[in-house]
Amino acid sequence: MMPAHETYDVIVIGAGAGGMTAAAVAAAEGLRVLVIEKTAFVGGTTAWSDGMVWIPANAKMKETGLADSIADAVQYLSSTVPEPANAGLRAAFLARGPEAIAYLEARTEVQLQPVEACPDHYPERLGATSGGRVLQPVTFDATRLGEAFARLRPPLPEFMLFGGMMVDCLDIPHLCRVGKSLRSTLRVARLVSQYALQRLRWSRGTTLHVGNALAARLYASLLARRVEILFSADVEDLSMQVDRVSGVVIRHGARDRLITARRGVVLATGGFSHDAILRKRFFPAAAGLVSATDTSTTGDGIRLATTAGAALNTEATSPAYWVPASLFRRADGRRGVFPHMVTDRAKPGVIAVNAAGRRFVNEALPYHEFALAMLRDANGERDRPFYLVCDRPFLWSYGLGRIRPFTRNVRRYVAGGELIEAPDIAELAAKIGIKPAVLTATIASYNVDAKEGRDPEFGRGSTIYQRHHGDAAHKPNPCVAPIVGAPFFAMRIYPADLGTAIGMKVDAQVRVLREDGTPIAGLYACGNDMGSITNGNCPAPGIMLGPALTFGYIAGRHLAEGAAMAIGTAAASASV
Repeated sequence: MMPAHETYDVIVIGAGAGGMTAAAVAAAEGLRVLVIEKTAFVGGTTAWSDGMVWIPANAKMKETGLADSIADAVQYLSSTVPEPANAGLRAAFLARGPEAIAYLEARTEVQLQPVEACPDHYPERLGATSGGRVLQPVTFDATRLGEAFARLRPPLPEFMLFGGMMVDCLDIPHLCRVGKSLRSTLRVARLVSQYALQRLRWSRGTTLHVGNALAARLYASLLARRVEILFSADVEDLSMQVDRVSGVVIRHGARDRLITARRGVVLATGGFSHDAILRKRFFPAAAGLVSATDTSTTGDGIRLATTAGAALNTEATSPAYWVPASLFRRADGRRGVFPHMVTDRAKPGVIAVNAAGRRFVNEALPYHEFALAMLRDANGERDRPFYLVCDRPFLWSYGLGRIRPFTRNVRRYVAGGELIEAPDIAELAAKIGIKPAVLTATIASYNVDAKEGRDPEFGRGSTIYQRHHGDAAHKPNPCVAPIVGAPFFAMRIYPADLGTAIGMKVDAQVRVLREDGTPIAGLYACGNDMGSITNGNCPAPGIMLGPALTFGYIAGRHLAEGAAMAIGTAAASASV
């Protein structure tokens, strides 16, 4: 189906969090908006994510009784993002982030709630908080989307139960206590019953959480405002009038068509995680080709913008946000990528080793820092192996990668090569190509202090962030325990990106800039199509979605203000 009109006020390219926010805000301000999405779904990588949105000094914190200020956030960012580049954008983010959230909650379907116990990544730094800066979407009932629910990108299968049931993080402890606690057993029975009823009509569960709920809420906002969405369409080029972007040339099926944008075009295509050429140009050699993002993120926005004269922000300290990830094959043969963000690494009884069989990092560090340590250790060597090593008690209690806790039979994971198993450490080392004496010595050395809950080599469990992701019930250190219970297991991990940090240079109104610093009229960028405001540093969870929503909002408002100014100017001219 082709667009209903030849001309729109605003055209947004990409239906992820940033693009849908810009579209929702522009539509809420009365503009006619077209969203062009290259895939058959809305949501992008957001629909797969944990949905965390980092907004310092947000109003929800005050309502919850948590203290924060812009001054504290400035102090925190000055130590975690020390580079001067993009300081103006960081200031704009801090100033307008709370405003963006208030607007979205008042004028769209977006509803967020504070995560009270979610520390910044570096809680020991001045200005850090132990929780509240991170917001998560309120649970969403997907039946409100009606038939459009089929257009929402599903979560990754590994993060659902029973083939389609999403679980809130507050329900996870109850799942672990089924059969042990009457209250937990009844709660889980209710959840499963509700899911069974939902599956009578829908292809998956309709109670949505985390990133899928955020994507659904933004999608519902577009539907409520009758925003037109063109699926499975490619933007071939930007249309220019003199030095202004005036529309796009799209290909839908076998036809090309020019669509005009009166006010402007917003680029929100998700970055270039899956573009081999741009990865080779900007990523370190050791990064390889593993990405935890949606496969549609192939640099479309960058290519379109550079043809219009846009400048790239290449000053990033890191070209991407990183995470350790394991690889596996799904039943249909497709490769799966599991990001090891917080579910296993910080738990007591697992260590990470490099190709030499030695520990190289504090396993409980934030995911970005952990993966950076992998890249440093690889020293430019692509495909250098790294492994998480644990014993059977750990695997049973906490799981590993996509293997869930309390999994009785792990044979299919072993048979597929995803999990390596051995009766002793020496044989495990031989199976993964490490000298048995070295790995045996590494674990023996770790175990000596781990029996007392200590890690003198790396200080694991030394911050509230690390302890938050450990096991609070394990004493004395929620992040440290010896590895002693045979059989023993290893899982290979890779440095993978969670999204790119190199993108277009923009100003505080998110207008794309030329090399000389002047804005390209009619062209905006948000999400991972704009350069990272933190220069690829990762100071907190939600550091991509927070700016995506904020600058998507800024783009939508600026486009609407431009339209209002044009109307006011025309009215003034007519009265003269």
